[in-house]
Amino acid sequence: MLKAQQALQRLIDGNQRFVSGVSASRSILSPAQSDEQVADQEPFAVILGCSDSRVPAEIVFDQGLGDLFVIRVAGNVVAPSQIGSVEFAVSQFKTQLVVVLGHTMCGAICATVNVLKHEQGEHSRNIRSIVDRIRPSVESFKGTELWQNTEALISAAVRSNVRSSVNQLRHGSETLENAVNKDGLLIVGAEYSLETGCVEFFDGIQSEHQCS
Repeated sequence: MLKAQQALQRLIDGNQRFVSGVSASRSILSPAQSDEQVADQEPFAVILGCSDSRVPAEIVFDQGLGDLFVIRVAGNVVAPSQIGSVEFAVSQFKTQLVVVLGHTMCGAICATVNVLKHEQGEHSRNIRSIVDRIRPSVESFKGTELWQNTEALISAAVRSNVRSSVNQLRHGSETLENAVNKDGLLIVGAEYSLETGCVEFFDGIQSEHQCS
């Protein structure tokens, strides 16, 4: 199993291939070529990402079948089921890297901004539960200059929401806390750009990684 920093570098390298349009041949293996994965899986990273159809983790990181344990939910929010899924991967597969992956112009963030700024949108109870989890990440910018600039507010709220989810994973689970403190588990935040295809890691690493 890859150590956390090795796994992180593998994701960075994969995203650089994706951006440049040069994919690794192993990332397009067909099921017939992957019989060994039927018996077992060894994902080297856990990705908690948004459900947005434009952000498929395996593609943007240029990884193949069995490489990533992917959890997707609108707004990459953290609820008990998501924490349990991460705990399962970390405990079962000894995966040492967890990435919370947000993205630019996230629809769930936009919806939350509209609710808070303009009281727009009629949502079901279940959609409201997602909005309510994102709400603190948006409300934290009330009273700032960003509140008057919707585009800038959404951009800032995307990263704030990622940081919130990272924090919940680090401190909302005894299993994950122990893995961080004793086993070298690394939980980081990242943002995917719909405009460029780049993933920037900005939370939980020593220095912010700028995609090139």
